[in-house]
Amino acid sequence: MEAAIAQRVHYPSWVDCRKFERKPHGSLRYSQRIKEEKRFRGVALAHLQPERRNDRRGSVSSEVSCSDNNSAALLQAGSVHPFDEDLILKSKAEEVKPYLYGRSIYLVGMMGSGKTTVGKLMSKVLGYSFLDCDTLIEQAMDGTSVAEIFVHHGESFFRGKETDALKNLSLMYQVVVSTGGGAVIRPINWKYMHKGISIWLDVPLEALAHRIAAVGTNSRPLLHDDSGDAYTVAFKRLSSIWDERGEAYTNANARVSLENIAAKRGYKDVSDLTPTEIAIEAFEQVQSFLEKEETMEIPDGDL
Repeated sequence: MEAAIAQRVHYPSWVDCRKFERKPHGSLRYSQRIKEEKRFRGVALAHLQPERRNDRRGSVSSEVSCSDNNSAALLQAGSVHPFDEDLILKSKAEEVKPYLYGRSIYLVGMMGSGKTTVGKLMSKVLGYSFLDCDTLIEQAMDGTSVAEIFVHHGESFFRGKETDALKNLSLMYQVVVSTGGGAVIRPINWKYMHKGISIWLDVPLEALAHRIAAVGTNSRPLLHDDSGDAYTVAFKRLSSIWDERGEAYTNANARVSLENIAAKRGYKDVSDLTPTEIAIEAFEQVQSFLEKEETMEIPDGDL
């Protein structure tokens, strides 16, 4: 498997890990506060105007205080223009990147949770490569689709190939990886993913069922056998899969709850969230994880 993937997939150049051994000056928390205060004061002055906008994010008001402008405050105010979202996403990536030390990011979550879409956004602003685990497996199998692999070889065979792919990916740096929905069920896969930082995209089952029903189940081998209307079939099967995998997702280093983001933004439905808003929250949660990690590494006598 390792040889097959190496021959068929053009992986990004491997990075000498010695380049990441030197830690940036200062703590993540202190650096984040100083840089964001400067950056978002400028963003607010340049882009927040005292007129009302007739979009779903509500009004842009001069009542927003420049002194409190950081990414979370701007987004929670429900007043961020899409252009500002892009700036915030880039800013969060710039803030977090030095403290990743080149470690890769693994996105986990149920099928249809948006791992590929969010992963591509995160990789772009980080300057990382993006790889899809299922695509790597298909390439290693001479272009055989995941659905076909399930039909002709069975799920157990596929899971073995998935583990081989994650093993190879764990040896790489500066990559954002979209994993398959079932990658979390094998403990060995977590061993490989924890070489980097894992992020769980937690999406309500109802929203997942609507997404999958809208695009069809042909590419979803675990959903393709049942009969009935698309939403009911998807929701019923997703519920069963969740019962099997739900606890495994909690092994991720960071959790991005779409319900929590929607509540903070004042949206009635998680479908109102943009991929950029989800990616921003992902960086926020990674930052929180890194701060906890940093605290754990500091000897008691240095606190």
